[in-house]
Amino acid sequence: MSIRAVTPPQFAEAAEAAAMSPAVVSGDHLFLTGVTGSDRQGQIPGNPRDQFRSAFEKIGLVLEQEGLGFEALVDMTSYHIGLREHFDLFDQTRRDYCRSPYPAWTAVEVAGLRREGAIVEIRAVAHRNGVGGNYATA
Repeated sequence: MSIRAVTPPQFAEAAEAAAMSPAVVSGDHLFLTGVTGSDRQGQIPGNPRDQFRSAFEKIGLVLEQEGLGFEALVDMTSYHIGLREHFDLFDQTRRDYCRSPYPAWTAVEVAGLRREGAIVEIRAVAHRNGVGGNYATA
């Protein structure tokens, strides 16, 4: 089985500098690299809601590059600093992007993330045949 990288133009420079792929297609699955909530200038917003929205918007850009939407997500893992303090807000934001049937989801409390100031990192897996569900983008 062959694999290929998926790099939306908005991520090309950062992906090259980090020697990584924003996503990889393998068979019918799209494996997305974990994303934090940095803004378009690479800054981490101080507001948790802004971080969460930005992370989901980045996921949307990668999905869109492959002609997919949030309806294609089958699995999601979110890594949190201060999970209990912002879980409800994260969950509300997640529901703005993901609809029933929801992807499988695991939320994990961590001691730290690579990006200074980041409080969440989200990684996801999408399936090409997942298109057509009851999902919507925010």
